[in-house]
Amino acid sequence: MKLRRWTAVAAVALATVTALNTLPATAGRPYDPTAQSLGTLGLRHGLHVGTAVDMAALNDPADPRYRELAASEFASVTAENVMKWESLEPTRGSYDWAAADELVAFAKRNRQSVRGHVLVWHNQLPGWLTSGVEDGSISTQELRELLRNHITTVVSRYRGKIWQWDVVNEAVSDPWDTPSTLHYKGFWAEHLGPGYIADAFRWARAADPRALLFYNDYNIEAFGSGDPADDKTQFVYDMAKRLRAEGVPIDGVGSQGHLGTQYGNYDTLQVAAALKRFAALGLATAFTEVDVRSRLTDGVQAGDSEEINPRLQASAANFSVLMKACLAVRSCLSYTVWGFTDRHSWVPGWFDDPPEGLATLYDEDYQPKRAFYEIKSDLIFAGPPYVLPRAIHKPRRAG
Repeated sequence: MKLRRWTAVAAVALATVTALNTLPATAGRPYDPTAQSLGTLGLRHGLHVGTAVDMAALNDPADPRYRELAASEFASVTAENVMKWESLEPTRGSYDWAAADELVAFAKRNRQSVRGHVLVWHNQLPGWLTSGVEDGSISTQELRELLRNHITTVVSRYRGKIWQWDVVNEAVSDPWDTPSTLHYKGFWAEHLGPGYIADAFRWARAADPRALLFYNDYNIEAFGSGDPADDKTQFVYDMAKRLRAEGVPIDGVGSQGHLGTQYGNYDTLQVAAALKRFAALGLATAFTEVDVRSRLTDGVQAGDSEEINPRLQASAANFSVLMKACLAVRSCLSYTVWGFTDRHSWVPGWFDDPPEGLATLYDEDYQPKRAFYEIKSDLIFAGPPYVLPRAIHKPRRAG
């Protein structure tokens, strides 16, 4: 299915003058912010606008546009998959650093910061680890040591090269899980108990005193009931507050920002209010995996503009809500989209019943969508007194 021509028609045409990215403005050549990249515009506010990078796409000689945009449009990059445990250590004791090293080198060449993703997650673990725990050949104590060694090895290798690490990812359940009362979920909680979270942050800090260390999760864009039994944002807030009080070196909370146009979602003031509450704990914040997917109905797949256009408009509104909230709160240091083109989006492969897509800033032909121009205009028109330079966050030492 191709939706290229429809998303291209929906995009607002803006002129791009490459020379203005490098030449100073003069009376005869005034500064044109529409010619600047998202990354450049974000850095006016100290905000790093970034993208997750698919290394296969980056290295595809038949698709040079992907590399061009990854290098030129964004101020930071995140490894979509190649820093996850199953990629780094597919065989026990044997690390494959090639792809992760390549991304770090790519960022250095293009003067981009790097978000490390991810040190501890219950998914995409190597088979030798999960099967060893299942058959009893890896004991609980050995599992804890394996986790400590993994964190220490990975963070030490990239010491001084990673700006923000997602240390622990998606440790909290959802209200629709069983049991419905929110709790710590997944492989690590089941086998090591929730104490692994504090351990992971302490081990990461010992390996790199300068990286900012984040807890990362989805569905925490705004507060709901305020009851930690069913409000995931409140649960994560209480967890972060407790970790800080215990001297755990957690520096920030990342809200993934995976949204869908079929849901109610939130307004800018709701999201900004959540960011401010985390900031009041002394934490940095970030939007770490932003995309806005839509249902690919029969009408959408048939190219019906009456079905496509409302989805593109709703997508733009949701991207913009997160961007404006981030700009409004000085603790929000970065805004990362989880892939920038529908050509290489993870969404259709994951959400296929019913099918979903249209989740990124560019269509399959790399034409910017309305969402691209909306967040670009947010960056252009933002300024004092309501948008100020980002707050400075220093890495927290272990207490």
